[in-house]
Amino acid sequence: MMPDKKNNYLPVEASLDKDMTLTEHLAELRSCLLKALAALVIGTASSVYFLQDIMDVLTSAAKELYYMRPAEAFMIYMKVALLSGLLLASPFMLYELYAFVRPALTWRERKFTFLCIPLTLLLFIAGMLFSYSFVFPRGLEFFLGFAAGKVNPLISMESYLDFLLMLVVPFGFAFNVPVILTLLAYLDLISYRLLMKFQRHVILVAFIIAGVITPTPDIITQTLLAVPLILLYEVSIVIIRYLLKR
Repeated sequence: MMPDKKNNYLPVEASLDKDMTLTEHLAELRSCLLKALAALVIGTASSVYFLQDIMDVLTSAAKELYYMRPAEAFMIYMKVALLSGLLLASPFMLYELYAFVRPALTWRERKFTFLCIPLTLLLFIAGMLFSYSFVFPRGLEFFLGFAAGKVNPLISMESYLDFLLMLVVPFGFAFNVPVILTLLAYLDLISYRLLMKFQRHVILVAFIIAGVITPTPDIITQTLLAVPLILLYEVSIVIIRYLLKR
């Protein structure tokens, strides 16, 4: 007798989608939060071990930095360790989030979400690395060279790192344009035809966004953000048209 293909798959999905009581949901949420917190603690502890190396990389673009308050240097180091730990722990934390919502998703939604989570993280890191390597040095050079004559900059560690985060983190979010557009297409809110219709407008919008995000008024720094946004938009069209077929 030929095996029933339909029956081969339904029991597995049914077992994954079994109903849970409110108490079981709360227990599962508590377990996920504790695991995520443990990952954050481990990531932060690992960052503390390599903290000086991390600080050397982050402050390599500055010649000299100062701190104005006795505890400022300590607080900044702890802040960097926590942010680095969060970045290290983020893959596991995102997986725990996925594991918690997974029973409520269909098989297709699970597959889509499972692919989107690592892609989102990779694009976020790629955006920050791009900004740190190309945009941040130009922005820092622009502002440090703005004053002329006998005026010399006195940069504190806090203001330097705040400027670094302000310029680097937005690029991480901006590089996730393909994920956002693909999600909207998956939900049947947009299609590749709609995206192609607004291709010309995207160029203007990309430069407007770049002008808002980047703190420097020079066109080169803004172009360094606008061009990747335009390219990522075009990549989104290809993904939606040929992979999602929407």
